[in-house]
Amino acid sequence: MCGIAGLFDLEGRRDFSRDLVTRMSDVQYHRGPDEGGYHFEPGVALAHRRLSIIDLATGQQPLFNEDHTVAVVFNGEIYNYQSLVPELQALGHVFRTHSDTEVIVHAWEAWGEACVERFRGMFAFALWDRNRQTLFLARDRLGVKPLFYGVMKDGSFAFGSELKVLMAHPGLDRRIDPLAVEEYFALGYAAEPRTIFKGAAKLDPGHTLTLRRGQPIPASRPYWDVRFTLDNPISLDDAVAELNERLHESIRLRMISEVPLGAFLSGGVDSSAVVATMADLSSGPVNTCSIGFDDPAFNESEFAKMVADRYHTNHHTETVMSDDFDLIDKLSALYDEPYADSSAIPTYRVCELARKHVTVALSGDGGDESFGGYRRYRLHMMEQRMRDAMPLGLRRPLFGALGYAYPKADWAPRMFRAKTTFQALARDSVEAYFHSVSILRNDLRSQVFSDSFKRELGGYNALEVFRRHAGNAQTDDSLAQIQYLDLKTYLVGDINTKVDRASMAHSLEVREPLMDHPLVEWLAGLPNDLKIRGQEGKFLFKKSLEPVLPNDVLYRPKMGFAVPLARWFRGPLKDRVRERLMGDVMADSGVFDMATLKRMLDDHQSGRRDYSAPLWTLMMFESFLRGGGASIDRSEL
Repeated sequence: MCGIAGLFDLEGRRDFSRDLVTRMSDVQYHRGPDEGGYHFEPGVALAHRRLSIIDLATGQQPLFNEDHTVAVVFNGEIYNYQSLVPELQALGHVFRTHSDTEVIVHAWEAWGEACVERFRGMFAFALWDRNRQTLFLARDRLGVKPLFYGVMKDGSFAFGSELKVLMAHPGLDRRIDPLAVEEYFALGYAAEPRTIFKGAAKLDPGHTLTLRRGQPIPASRPYWDVRFTLDNPISLDDAVAELNERLHESIRLRMISEVPLGAFLSGGVDSSAVVATMADLSSGPVNTCSIGFDDPAFNESEFAKMVADRYHTNHHTETVMSDDFDLIDKLSALYDEPYADSSAIPTYRVCELARKHVTVALSGDGGDESFGGYRRYRLHMMEQRMRDAMPLGLRRPLFGALGYAYPKADWAPRMFRAKTTFQALARDSVEAYFHSVSILRNDLRSQVFSDSFKRELGGYNALEVFRRHAGNAQTDDSLAQIQYLDLKTYLVGDINTKVDRASMAHSLEVREPLMDHPLVEWLAGLPNDLKIRGQEGKFLFKKSLEPVLPNDVLYRPKMGFAVPLARWFRGPLKDRVRERLMGDVMADSGVFDMATLKRMLDDHQSGRRDYSAPLWTLMMFESFLRGGGASIDRSEL
């Protein structure tokens, strides 16, 4: 795993400052502490920080083709590189390393922009072709690896693996994008391609961007999408057999490493499946790492130990105290822009633990999205059956009025929260799902934002992110549609962002076998009853794992990787959250209605309401603002 950075002159061939490029690269030293490399020529600068995983001796970057006219800086892994080498050699290409990176330059020469369609893995790279005067950027299909870019005030094009790379350039436009703020308070992150800054963007997953000197910057080009056809007539027994084959292949490819390798083991279905398969493929014991919590309501360590004992792994565990909130300000610096998933705290800790023992760890991320594991999927489908029974024109006024009038019951299980159900029934499927996953829902965001900030939004609603993706989903199936939305939004903006930054902060490479794109494509073709059957999510996955995992692991209620926010904000963080949210940083931003923030704090701390997730989201935004890396354009407020 590595970090990349660079500059490109869109018009001429200026010489870029070596000091500037070095600073841009060094701010992500944590992504690659083993080596650093640079390439400078008129109009181009490339930089790379290396975490050595494969071909330790000769895999340095930037890496070139035979005549040094093509150079690449690359973050990630091409898992099928060994099968591409002989194909490229047959076309006349000469390899001088055993690195997966070298496959990229020769694949570019052989297949041009279509080279990315041949790669299986997680990647973000920038390739410079001197003969074509072309800079080519690419990001993997599911957005496992990040890639940021922007045009600086001096007209140069900058890119990097983290937003802090662009922040190291004095020409970045650091004005806050109000639309990104709206997305953040709805979703907990600024959704691709937006960032918190007006001057920076993220390359969308499954997209490439081709820049040619002297030409305008084009729109990025998609090279992949997943299609939920649901038309595979396979039987359950055959599906179980094929899933086992595909899972073994995906994990086998991700176990290629020249450095110590292991896995996260939470005690949930996904990570346990990965560890069981690794054990089957390994000649020796697997290294496993898990985090336990001193609060039993959040502790899964006994289930992780069940799996570790069954497979005789080298198991490492540490207990995180339930008041482990000292990371709050560190997280703000780590993520560079507002990020509101509080499970970033235990994720940071498990990466910290893993790095003491391994350099590469396999994770179970991505399983819920493709296998149908989230409880919210089953609730959405239940509500959708009710929506289908009545036209929207009747539902919206009837259930909208009931949702407005019915009292809110945060304390009750969701199925008994009639207000939430009524609100969902008053909406179409996409809007209802957006409503169900929003941290601050529409009515609360409207109260939290100041009148001047709402004018700046100009009517923009983060729902448009979901509308845009739903328009590309090519399915009307209710489950397939929300799985597609999660693959495009939550998986990328939340899960992959969390794991990338937390792991790279510790120079740890995390690989994701359940996000293998051929596996994702195959699962998207399966009928829904192999994903959710009755009230059982991940039906096929669990059936395939019955011979290798205990029933207590497979069929217990999903716990998640959470922290006790509600208790924190009524107890040990009571004064801190009030001081932060009612302080000058939030008041001076002009974004918030301060009376609403005070009411939320009072209601939560008195026990009248549970505003734990919104308060955390506000607190992380305050921490970002206080970091001083942004400016709010008050001319528009």
